[in-house]
Parts: sequence; C-alpha cells; structure tokens
Amino acid sequence: MAGAASPYSGVWKPYRPYLKRTNIVQLGVVALLCSASYFLGIWQHGGGSTSGTSTVLTAVSCERNTSAGGAGAVTLDFTIQHGADQAAEEPTAVRKFPACDIKYSEYTPCEDRDRSLRFDRDRLIYRERHCPEKGELLKCLIPAPPGYRNPFPWPASRERAWFANVPHKELAVEKAVQNWIRVYGDKFRFPGGGTMFPNGADAYIDDIDRLIPLRDGSIRTAVDTGCGVASWGAYLLSRNVIAMSFAPRDSHEAQVQFALERGVPAMIGVLASIRLPYPSRAFDMAHCSRCLIPWHLYGGQYLMEIDRILRPGGYWILSGPPINWKKHWRGWNRTQGDLSSEQSAIEAVANSLCWKKLADNGDIAIWQKPINHLACKFMNSSLFCQSNNPDTAWHTKMETCITPLPEVANMDEIAGGEIKKWPERLTAVPPRIATRSLPGLTSEMFLQDSEIWRKRVGYYKSLINQLGQKGGYRNLLDMNACFGGFAAALIDYPLWVMNTVPTIANRNTLGVIYQRGLIGTYQDWCQAMSTYPRTYDLIHGYSIFTLYKDKCEMEDILLEMDRILRPKGTVILRDDIDMLVKIKDAADGMRWKSQIIDHENGPLEREKILLAVKTYWTAPGPNQE
Repeated sequence: MAGAASPYSGVWKPYRPYLKRTNIVQLGVVALLCSASYFLGIWQHGGGSTSGTSTVLTAVSCERNTSAGGAGAVTLDFTIQHGADQAAEEPTAVRKFPACDIKYSEYTPCEDRDRSLRFDRDRLIYRERHCPEKGELLKCLIPAPPGYRNPFPWPASRERAWFANVPHKELAVEKAVQNWIRVYGDKFRFPGGGTMFPNGADAYIDDIDRLIPLRDGSIRTAVDTGCGVASWGAYLLSRNVIAMSFAPRDSHEAQVQFALERGVPAMIGVLASIRLPYPSRAFDMAHCSRCLIPWHLYGGQYLMEIDRILRPGGYWILSGPPINWKKHWRGWNRTQGDLSSEQSAIEAVANSLCWKKLADNGDIAIWQKPINHLACKFMNSSLFCQSNNPDTAWHTKMETCITPLPEVANMDEIAGGEIKKWPERLTAVPPRIATRSLPGLTSEMFLQDSEIWRKRVGYYKSLINQLGQKGGYRNLLDMNACFGGFAAALIDYPLWVMNTVPTIANRNTLGVIYQRGLIGTYQDWCQAMSTYPRTYDLIHGYSIFTLYKDKCEMEDILLEMDRILRPKGTVILRDDIDMLVKIKDAADGMRWKSQIIDHENGPLEREKILLAVKTYWTAPGPNQE
C-alpha cells in the first residue's frame, strides 16, 4: 500500500505562484504600482487619511477574550514581525522523530494498562483517564501494524474492516453467539448483532422507533454507554441520529477501535467517579444495552450523571439486566430476588429524578426526563445540587445530586429554551446563545461565524480534492471547534466530525455544538485524546498552537496528532504564519509532507493555512528487519 505516488497526488491541488511568466513591460507596471502604493502608505500614516487600519471579517474567537466589538471588525497589524535577532539566527536542523516499537501500535497514553494498575480498582477508577507525566511522554511515532490498509469507504465500512488493521480475534470468539463480529479470511464482518438484539441492530432500533419518535427530527444526538462495536450507533445514522458511543479499554479487546474502523463515532470512556466529558443538556437520548453499569449503586450517581447530560424531555433506554428478568433470569445466571431488587432500586432512582416511565415493552424499558424542574424541586428540593457549573466536566468528580435545569416561568416552558427539529436546528441560533446564557455571544456573531466557515470550507475543497467526495474522508476531528462551524459546513457529505472544545478555551461552547445537532467532547491538548491510534482521516485545527503556546510543548501536540491520524491522512492547520513555519519544521521530521498556503482572503493576511499529509509507513512485518 505504500505505493510510489507522491503523497500530494489526489489529496490537494498544489499551490502555484500567482506569476508564472514575466516580461519587461509587466515588471515595469508592477514597479510603478508598488511605488505608488508605498508613497500612498506614507501619506496615510502622515495624517492624510482618517484611518491607517484595515478591517476584515473574522470568525468568533473562542480561545481568547475579544473586545467589546465581539466578532466584528478587527485591526490588522502589517508591521514587520521579525526582529534583527530572529533574522540572525542560524537555521536549525530538522529533528527526525524515530518510530516507536511495534508494541506501541495500539498505545492509548491516558488508558495505558500498565499505568492503570497503579490506581484503585474500586468503581473501575483504574479504567479512567490516567495520563503520563511529562517525563513519561513518548518522543516517537506510533507505527501502524504490518499490512495496514486504508479502511473501506462508508457505508461499506459499517459491515466490514481489514483484519490487519485491528489484528484481534478475541472478540469474535467471545461474542460469536451474540453475532457482534466474525472473521472471514483477511476481513472482519459486522453482522449488526448485539447481546440484546440477536435479530440485528436495525430490527432492535425499529422496536425502539415504535415506542418513541426516531424519524421526525426531534431526536438527533444520542449517547451509547458501553457500546460494544457500536452497531446501535452505526445503524442509527440511517435515521439521521448521530450517537456518541463509548466503552472502556477493558477485557473486550479493541471494541472502540472496531467502531472507529467501521466509521462510527466512538471514544474510550467509562462511568466510574469522574463526569463524562460532555456538557449538561447535550443528548436527546441515552442508551444502555446490557452495558453492565450498576445503575442502582452509589446512591444512583450514574443515573444522575445520565440525567445531567440529557436535554429536558430526553429519553433513557435500558435493555438487558434487570429488564424482563422474569424471562431471562436463568440465562443471566442470577437469582430472581437479586434481579427484582436491582430493578426496584433503578425505578426508585428514576422516580427521584422525576423521570416518567414511558414503556416497559418486552426487553426494552424507556424513561423520559421532565422538560423543567418546577414540580421536581417542589417534591425533591433536598436532592438538587447546590453548586458547580453543570457544564464543567473535565476531571470533575460526579456528585450524588440532581443537576438543576435552568429556571422557567411555568410548567409548560422547556428549560433552557426549545430546540428546533433536525435539520433546522443545525442552522438556527441555538437557545444557549439566543437566551444570552453565554456572556458576550450574540445571535449575529453566531450567524456571521457560520457564514465564515462556509466560505472557509469552500476554500478547503478547492485545495483538497478528496474533501467531501464519496469514498474520501470519513472520520474527522476539529481540535478547536468553537460553534462547530467547520462541521456544519460539511453536513451534506458522508462523514462525521468530532468537535473538541479545549478545556482552556475562554468560552465553553460545547453545549452550543450539541444544540446544533452535532457531537463533540472536551479536550486538553496537553494530554492525549481518549481514542486509539489511527482514528481520524483528517484533523483540522484553528489557532490551536497559538492557544497552547505557553501551556505545553508544540512537538507533544504534533506527536499526539500523528498518533491519532491514519496513514495518508490529512492535516489542516490555520494559524499565524510565524507559528506555522515552526510547525512545518517539526512536521518535516515526522514523515509528513506539508505546504503553507495563503489565506482565502489573499496573501496579505498573517493567518495562513498549513496542509499536510502523513505518509504511508508501517512497522516491519515478521519477515522484515
């Protein structure tokens, strides 16, 4: 698969200088124009003009404080930024990063098994994020396994993947009866089965659709806890519902990695002692199909966390133990008394949350969260949390209390504002902005930001042939998503975007992203992401290195990007030219091929674009040196 073709071919159109040929007359005209511009500039700075500044539209800044003018006109500084000391510096040699040992081919730094054994096994705390210290960080490139091949294009990838990409048969053996995954020669096949849906995920989702509306646009975002190989999320996509699937890195070898190879959104994650990395009121629906989470223990804390991330009126679906225990208790190898007691405890927690049970139909039970907390506070006022920002979730301890919804004036009002149905919600002003719950952000700023990203993505597509094409990129990452404008501009293409909001961003906009019907997570880019190597086909980053320039080493962020980027994957970085030059120097030592391109507004913008392709290489096979 390495091939002899240039890594640029078929990926982007190479940048070409504006002037290909010159003659004496053209040179003379250019010289005259430059001279006129020079003298005009002197006249302007000498007071002949009312303003010596230039204004352009820029995207809303989510990573730093903005002036009172918000996202409107900004002042550009065209003065020379390079001092004499910088110019006198000797060019530094490119640092070549070596390949890591093959044993690291599936390395997940913050979920490393050896490191996890140092932590408490109670409540699965050892399976939470435990990241390496600075001195433990790897300074090498994670190799793909021998024989790695580009994944199948969507939707074929939903049903099959290359064995060489995830060389593990354990799950196929362990879950053979449940029809999760099968091995056929050099491929995996995903029949779409699951522990509680032996007839396939499609039929199971149809059963849910008979109980709650999955096709009218009122349900768009879902979370699948303990997702297996994410067949539920994979088959929801055909119904315009996008699921964030997560599962721990545990004895079920590589289940999240299989989901990502299938082209389905997924993360490594676990319900233990820390909040899930999502804002409050994020999901329209939550799901657990024999996920083995003890919902009834620890004072109902795990159900309270699901309640925090469910929007007002959202649904919780439970199948598997203890639902329908009278039929299944022998197969589950548990006593009737034990299962009856567990179900009673779950019902009690759900009642304390003021959830309404909508269905208990065979193997599926469904509850609905209230649209506001007026009645619930009257009945259970002592159970509500008294402090803590409900959207704070990064390394934040879970609490045994109910996260209060925004205040309302009457029983019929939806707390926090009503969200439009899909697809209207994608472009409508999200309630978090419309209600001014995010200080400094206005509807006008949101709409302007959306328009800017439509223009920017249009420019990207003129540079990168594959972007938006069928069979091109599938799994995308936006490292600094702000309102999710990059993802929204790509919504008509067969791909999905993981929108990350940096934990050090000045504005917490992840709730806005979810209200648009998109998905994402919080992330500190000084640490590794909770995902497997080779997750993403394309990584996009807007001012991410400027944001983190005083926080951690640039090379560590780049090495993490390399870890989670597939061979032949693409990187798009927007930043100040000085920063991009430094990034390019580092990228040249990482087996990337890169190029700096002018801003879509022209060469006078200090903000430029770096395009890069990760070259194809793998760890050597058993018969290679």
